[in-house]
Amino acid sequence: MAVTALAALHRKLFDETDGSKFARLKERLIKKHATDDRLAVLDILTAYARDGQLLHWRSFLMSDIVHLVEGSQHAAFFAWALEQPALAYWAVDGLLKSTGVDAYAPLVALAASGATSLDVRAKAIKSLAVFSRQPFDQGLPSDPGHWKAEQLRLSAVLGWQADGYPDGAGYKAPARHYSLAQPLSRLEKAAAFLERQLALRRQREQDLAQPSNWLTLASAEDMAAIDAHWVLPEIYRRFLEWYSPLRVHVDGKRFPQGLHLYGAAELVKAQHGYSVHAVHQHNIAGWLPKLVVIADAGGDPYCVPLEERSIDGDLPVYRATHGTGEWRFELHTDDFIDFLNEIALAV
Repeated sequence: MAVTALAALHRKLFDETDGSKFARLKERLIKKHATDDRLAVLDILTAYARDGQLLHWRSFLMSDIVHLVEGSQHAAFFAWALEQPALAYWAVDGLLKSTGVDAYAPLVALAASGATSLDVRAKAIKSLAVFSRQPFDQGLPSDPGHWKAEQLRLSAVLGWQADGYPDGAGYKAPARHYSLAQPLSRLEKAAAFLERQLALRRQREQDLAQPSNWLTLASAEDMAAIDAHWVLPEIYRRFLEWYSPLRVHVDGKRFPQGLHLYGAAELVKAQHGYSVHAVHQHNIAGWLPKLVVIADAGGDPYCVPLEERSIDGDLPVYRATHGTGEWRFELHTDDFIDFLNEIALAV
């Protein structure tokens, strides 16, 4: 019965001309048959990638094929796909997954080829970096489709090839304050709660070449730059010094536009467009000078005051809506720690 059903799905996939219906058939094929008949499903998908009539789906199927592949049985398919412009992007990962270090030479050649599209060349370098633990992708966007031509570190890749493709050391996780493991104060407990929530997100998606959603130790240089601009409220300054957000971005019902929580390295520059003109560096009229923007949600600033304190030593957080012609600040919370807990619940 399973073989009959699989054969029927095979025929339907190759006969279907409607993209939406094809997508549903493909999902049914994978969900119902990939566990017990993985190789048969792979044969169907690879055959469609070679000869299917919906050209865009030939490309879209590649990520499913790469996901399902185990071992080297489909190495020849990926070697062929690497030469097809529409399939080459995901063929990079398929060749690495199926042949390991034997994929290095053809992928370096692909990265060096001026006849290959930029996104495929970048993908080859990114995947080589991940597989070999070499830093060819350090500090670059996690998605190689966003790389620019000048960001292709081809000389480093070619030097690595000349050295015989040695394994690299990989990336270390960002340094974190010890109190995240043993929090005592209210601030420490709030930071530890936020860190635990961020860690769950990092388990789902993380690229240590461009780490995101971490609370890290701020550098002395960044804190000195901040101190040169303001005398920050002590609790917020301590938060930045001990738990500086590193590309922390959360979204969901609480922050439908997505909230970006600033870290020590970006705090000064983050005032541009709010209190400071980004180009001419002069103060912008209409901004309350004692407010420092610590986060934004879709451009709406969240700020702490430089001179205001609550009785327990915490400080309020204010919010305003951008694009209204003037800034009208409203109290968002009278407790910065409550703001951190709100962000943690939104992760």
